[in-house]
Amino acid sequence: MNGKIRVLLVDDSKLFREVATKLMSHDDMIEIVASAGDPYEARDKIIEYKPDVMVLDIEMPKMNGITFLEKLIPQFPIPVVVCSSTPVNAFAALEAGAVDYVRKPHIKTSDELYAFAQELNCRVKTANTAKSVRSGSIVYTIKHCSENITASQSDELIAIGGSTGATEAVPEILKGFGRNTPPVVVVVHMPESFTAIYAQRLYQQFPELEVEEARHGTYLKRGSVIVAAGKKHMRVFRDDKGYFVTSHSGEKVSGHCPSVDVLFESVAACAKSAAIAVLLTGMGSDGAAGLKHIRDSGGYTIGQDKESCVVYGMPQVAMENGAVIKQLPLEKIADEVNARLKVGEYENNK
Repeated sequence: MNGKIRVLLVDDSKLFREVATKLMSHDDMIEIVASAGDPYEARDKIIEYKPDVMVLDIEMPKMNGITFLEKLIPQFPIPVVVCSSTPVNAFAALEAGAVDYVRKPHIKTSDELYAFAQELNCRVKTANTAKSVRSGSIVYTIKHCSENITASQSDELIAIGGSTGATEAVPEILKGFGRNTPPVVVVVHMPESFTAIYAQRLYQQFPELEVEEARHGTYLKRGSVIVAAGKKHMRVFRDDKGYFVTSHSGEKVSGHCPSVDVLFESVAACAKSAAIAVLLTGMGSDGAAGLKHIRDSGGYTIGQDKESCVVYGMPQVAMENGAVIKQLPLEKIADEVNARLKVGEYENNK
């Protein structure tokens, strides 16, 4: 094992977080890299600190631990040890994606406190050896921080998001791509009944590209373009076979399902500096936060400029929050993406 096991503590009790951090840190193999008081804070800490293992309470404000696990594991598959005083939820937690469960005891003495900390550390060490986690019927491969894909080992991945006006903007970009272009994933805000029709229209318009609506578990390859299905969030993951997408119904994120933020955040997690992301015309702010995560992960980010946007909303928010590396008119975006790709290896066959 290289280095310490990086642990994120998630519990609504500040006292528990402080005590657990102090006691667990006595173990030379454990490092508490961060703590959080609720699932929303925990999600941000996961992105920022990339822990190896998370210790999670069940009863928390804003969102309970079970719901959090169901949302978390498909996007960030990491080992989770549930630590709760409510054992009735143990089986639900394991079904949602936790790898282990330990009950918070009613501690009366300092010896009992240290014994509990030792047990928790033991569970964390065991969880860190997990190679995969299961959430529902789906198994997700774990990538520990020491095993994360680096840019030199990874293939480029292109992610595009937009809303109002983006249905016509996307083809303007795709016409600059060919069958050897790295895989492209697209989220455009459209009703459920329109996304399959839109994907089919793009396929007819660009026969050299393999355009299709997202299907759960589809692996990506060069020349493929995957369009998120209506009312389903699309995320990208990577395993030994390469990139693949998931497609799940869910609550709206940033006001939308599918959400550009959901897609971009998954791309930031799995592609890191190999990601090239484009945020197109659209009303609102969806995609701005996700684009910032991609930039912070080392990816290259592009925003459509005001003059070529139908609605300069989403790209404007992204510019204001520092997510955009380069802002360009629509007609120059494909050339910029191609310029970022490895010369020769991804030469287009248009």
